[in-house]
Amino acid sequence: MKRLIYLLPLFVIVTSCYEAERNCADFKTGKFKYELTLNGKTQTTIVERNDSIQVETFEGKTDTASVRWVNDCEFVMQNLHPKSREEKKGISIRILTTKGNTATVEFSLVGEAEKQKVTVTKID
Repeated sequence: MKRLIYLLPLFVIVTSCYEAERNCADFKTGKFKYELTLNGKTQTTIVERNDSIQVETFEGKTDTASVRWVNDCEFVMQNLHPKSREEKKGISIRILTTKGNTATVEFSLVGEAEKQKVTVTKID
C-alpha cells in the first residue's frame, strides 16, 4: 500500500507530460476524405481546401465555402452559396490530433455546444 502512495504521484507526472501529435499545417491545404455515419448510413465526403476556400463534394453535390483560420489548428467555414438559414451559419472546425495522413477533428455550428468528431484522411 505504501508503494502505491509513492507510485501514484510518479504516474500522474509521467502521464500528464504526454501531448498528442498535432501537425496542423499538414492539414491546412490539400485533398481530404472523411466518412460520417448519419441515420445508420455511412456517407463519404471529399474536400479540397486551399488557404481560404474549401470545395466539398457530397453525394454528387458540390458546395463552396470560405475558410478563415483562427489559429494553426482551428478555422471557421462559411458557405458561399447558402440555400437555407441553417446553411448560413458558420461551422467551427478544430484539429484535435494528427497521425501520419489522418487527423481527428471536432466540428460544430458556430455558437452551438453540441460537437461531433470525425477522422479525416489526407489523400493528396
